[in-house]
Amino acid sequence: MFLHLSISKQQLALFSDESASIPVKTYSVSTALNGIGAEKNSGKTPVGRHIVRAKIGAGQPLNTVFVGRRPTGEIYNEALAKAHPKRDWILTRILWLSGLEKGVNRLGQVDTMQRYIYLHGTPDSEPMGEPLSHGCVRMRNTDILDLFDRIPAGTEMVIEA
Repeated sequence: MFLHLSISKQQLALFSDESASIPVKTYSVSTALNGIGAEKNSGKTPVGRHIVRAKIGAGQPLNTVFVGRRPTGEIYNEALAKAHPKRDWILTRILWLSGLEKGVNRLGQVDTMQRYIYLHGTPDSEPMGEPLSHGCVRMRNTDILDLFDRIPAGTEMVIEA
């Protein structure tokens, strides 16, 4: 399996392998409001070659809330959202990315994994198809669940402008 994320299209495509031309599945996503970049604390989505370093949340219910990559015991709902209006919701599953290109998205001030860049679920009220995240790649909860079940850790991914 191979993933290709187009930031300009706000679309993630899953391919059977890197040489395939027709995706197995496509997903609408939301990348960073601050645009493209790899610098620490930039709030930007990094580009280049990555792998899914870790899969987090297997077996958790839909809309499980994560903080620090751990389930809080909460299930996202409107009452929880009203109680925490400023929270950056990480829901359902986490696919933690690691850069593969030194100086581009790996090591030093541009390390994707140290920046905690994920593909993750977000509230269904949040729009897809437009950049609004803090650097991560937001997905519909049913979509991240579907993708999580389709790919193994170690799956390669390219993020392009």
